[in-house]
Amino acid sequence: MCGIAGFVGPGDRTDLEAMTSAVTTRGPDGEGFHVDAASRLFLGHRRLAVIDIAHGAQPIWDAERSVAVVFNGEIYNHLELRAELEALGHVFLTDHCDTEVLVHGWKAWGRDLPLRLNGMFAFAIWQPEGKRLFLARDRFGEKPLFWAKQGDLFLFGSELTAIDAHRGFVAETDNLSLAKLFAYGFIPAPRSFYRSCSKLPAGHWLEYRLDEGSIETQAYWSYRVEPDLSIVEGEAEEELRHLLRTSVSRRLMTDVPLGVFLSGGGDSTTVATRAAQSGAIDTFCIGFNDKSYDESAFAQEVAHHIGSRHHLRTLDMAEAIQLIPDILGRLDEPIADPSILPTYLLCRFAREHVTVALSGDGGDELLAGYDTFAALKFATLYQRLVPSFLHGGVRRMVDLLPKSSKNMSLDFKLRHSLAGDGSPPAQWNTRWLAPLQPEEFEDFL
Repeated sequence: MCGIAGFVGPGDRTDLEAMTSAVTTRGPDGEGFHVDAASRLFLGHRRLAVIDIAHGAQPIWDAERSVAVVFNGEIYNHLELRAELEALGHVFLTDHCDTEVLVHGWKAWGRDLPLRLNGMFAFAIWQPEGKRLFLARDRFGEKPLFWAKQGDLFLFGSELTAIDAHRGFVAETDNLSLAKLFAYGFIPAPRSFYRSCSKLPAGHWLEYRLDEGSIETQAYWSYRVEPDLSIVEGEAEEELRHLLRTSVSRRLMTDVPLGVFLSGGGDSTTVATRAAQSGAIDTFCIGFNDKSYDESAFAQEVAHHIGSRHHLRTLDMAEAIQLIPDILGRLDEPIADPSILPTYLLCRFAREHVTVALSGDGGDELLAGYDTFAALKFATLYQRLVPSFLHGGVRRMVDLLPKSSKNMSLDFKLRHSLAGDGSPPAQWNTRWLAPLQPEEFEDFL
């Protein structure tokens, strides 16, 4: 995973070490620092060693020490980029370190570097000549990156905890961000929990020029929601298969043990199946003794079919709930997604065997797989067939149903579906997923 942190301005190495210590769990395998006292620039890194374990310690410089980088993530097309850069005359100091590609890529392409990258990344590049500090985040924001500017102090880090660790940072809660937390269950970029701190949005870069104290941000890529209707169904299916084959194959390139999270659902099953075609793999699943939450039987069936070395651990829900305080204590920003509990347990279990694990996260978002997407059709039908003057009575009847603690129980689905009643269709999904409804904000806050 790795963690990066740094700052420009008032402070010393004690502040830098405090910032990197705050993200130690992201990078337990090592640490690295660079201090430029004349420029008052400080770079720090915590490493999880995955690729080129022997030579990948950071910060990484070029031979002339004209460019340095601290990096969190993985560049999946680093071998192709390395070959292209070598053809341009660049000389690499490592054998296959993906981080070094960023150094030479910056020298060759400058601000266009992020466009060349296929990967998940958050990085900071320091160029002493011109005193430029360049930050970038991957297209979908898989890797977090926070930054803050207070007076002549500029800070950045993989987590909000890193920025908060600097003695000069003044932390003030942002009330609008708090409202957004209860509207969406998380705080969307560019806002953060602190008023003067921002998330660099997905698909963006930021450049800080030390001499001028100026900050420039720009989007280098954005997700296009509109479909390309010129593509026929068969072509779209084949393109999806090709992208899945390619993306899974790229993510198998590692120098450490690798596995796959397997829930038995369509997304993780597809990833695990593709991975198993490249050789024997380990798959991991967390089961629960509450059958309404337990999907381990599906995962075991898939594991048997693809021939993986399957690892299953079944947990008692009461035991799992006791871990919540520890899990919440590891989050740098609040999040209202209960899946953080099984995800944490699954990661902890898998780490006993492997360092890297693939998952099916993102498939439901991209391919409309969530129950709320399916509910749109039924909500539309309800609005069309049930007169509006009866809606209040229907809600009161549903409120009389006994509440169940089972996963996706009937009363849960009905209550959440009716939460969008009376609002524009564009708001239905947001209301169904919201921890609080907009009309509840004023009383709560």
